[in-house]
Amino acid sequence: MIELRNVGIRAGEFQLSGISFRVEPGQYAVLMGRTGRGKTTILESICGLRRVHEGAILIHGTDVTNWPPADREVGYVPQDLALFPTFTVAQHLEFALRLRKQSVEHIAERTAAIAGVLGIEHLLNRGIEGLSGGESQRVALGRALSFEPTVLLLDEPLSALDAATRAEMQDLLRRVTRFSGVTTLHITHNEDEAAALADRSFELRDGDLIEVA
Repeated sequence: MIELRNVGIRAGEFQLSGISFRVEPGQYAVLMGRTGRGKTTILESICGLRRVHEGAILIHGTDVTNWPPADREVGYVPQDLALFPTFTVAQHLEFALRLRKQSVEHIAERTAAIAGVLGIEHLLNRGIEGLSGGESQRVALGRALSFEPTVLLLDEPLSALDAATRAEMQDLLRRVTRFSGVTTLHITHNEDEAAALADRSFELRDGDLIEVA
């Protein structure tokens, strides 16, 4: 579950206030709105990369407003993917598990499992240079899901893909999120994408966040 209660956020001269919404456990929610309205700012606040100046952020009923990012158990795929240029695909999938000091056996098992779900077993020993857009998206998604987060945040993950790859990734997102049960909040400008994926849709309009049919 993701819940924001009257959250206020400042980013330079930009400001949002009174932002409230709730995504129930296991739901796939989409957040839409015009560029520059604060969608990414909201995601960064949920995962702890940006502080809020008022209100509260709750994850599965726990107030995490002042928690550091690593303690929130949130998987995050930023718009630019933020893949590490010197890492192999396997090292990306292992990254969060190593930070959490998981055993070598568990890291190997989890890496193999998530690579299998995402269909990237054949890429594990490759670097990220030369990967297609869809392959890079799968690696970024695998890194975000590797430690079995309770919440998954996706910032326009399909915007740079061609139509065929976008459709393929939409199907993958539906399967992976429903299989894992992770609560998901996905930013997009694409109404067809929202219709294909969302259990619930929200829109940011002139600083107000509203739920739309």
